[in-house]
Amino acid sequence: MCGEAMKIIATNRKARKDYEILETYEAGIELKGTEVKSLRTMGCAIEEAFALIEHQEVFIYNLNIPEYTKSSYFRAKPTRTRRLLLHKKEIKRLIGLTSQKGFTLIPLKVYFNERGFVKAEIALAKGRLMYDKRRKIKEEISKRETQRALKAFNRRY
Repeated sequence: MCGEAMKIIATNRKARKDYEILETYEAGIELKGTEVKSLRTMGCAIEEAFALIEHQEVFIYNLNIPEYTKSSYFRAKPTRTRRLLLHKKEIKRLIGLTSQKGFTLIPLKVYFNERGFVKAEIALAKGRLMYDKRRKIKEEISKRETQRALKAFNRRY
């Protein structure tokens, strides 16, 4: 796997729509048994996952890694709580920021990095209200229409 680019396992597409992303962090995931093999073959479900800080450690909840079918004796629960591996400095910063009202930690994607390790990209995010979501959609539509108009104008001249 060395020399290759990162291989994305799962992405949380709803996150950028439902949350305003403020900062992103790369974290390792503490896995057990055949979970890496399961990620390589079957992937995982990240849509319902979220992260919390407990006792100076960051944990990810509801990250669904299915059981590896060919394993014989050790089978981890698919949605068990897994520890995220971050630097102490990053954890202390996140503790300060998530203690403020409205801020949360959500996973954006799970992937294999260049060295073959499983990593999670987590984001410090603030939830969007319904009218913020509508405003964002309107801005994206208007941006698309202006790009189309510019493209059509440039074709003629």
